[in-house]
Amino acid sequence: MIRIGVLGTIGSGKSFISKLFRCPIFDADKEVASIYRTDKRCFNLLKKKLPKFIKTFPVKKSELINSIKADEKNLKKISLIVHPLVRKKMRDFLNKNKYQKIIILDIPLLIENKLNKKGDVLIFIKSSKNKIIKRLRKRVNFNEKVFRKLKENQVLISKKKKFADYVVDNNYSIKIMKKKINLLKSKILNERNST
Repeated sequence: MIRIGVLGTIGSGKSFISKLFRCPIFDADKEVASIYRTDKRCFNLLKKKLPKFIKTFPVKKSELINSIKADEKNLKKISLIVHPLVRKKMRDFLNKNKYQKIIILDIPLLIENKLNKKGDVLIFIKSSKNKIIKRLRKRVNFNEKVFRKLKENQVLISKKKKFADYVVDNNYSIKIMKKKINLLKSKILNERNST
């Protein structure tokens, strides 16, 4: 199994590029949303740590955002509860897909949380600042302050780029991006097969 980790800043188009590979994807953001929606134990732990903010189940994103706006230290409290649950979901995903040729790891804090392994293929998604802002403004819960805090939480972008085996420029049309990713997928498969 080839594990491809997709790196890049918030709004660079990691999920879009991940889908173009047409392989099983572990999407950490989707898993987190599912945990907030369905995991009663997670809700109880969050409520215990942040009683002023977390009031109702399922956990509302707006309540989490308000807690981070009130005190940036709350992001760490949330992470300590949610990250172990995401790791478990990731282990289940890897187990379920162990016979696949390629799997995609779309995890914003892949390197920061040391979820990558030595043999992983890392791809950095590069995107212009204007396109990133445009994408982010389309998001329902976009909040400038929280966005900055999350961005700080990611390893410096230039540092992240250095980890990458490939850099993908995501500033083109969907048609061009599909071609680019198909070529890259073939290249990765050929390189692995030849070794």
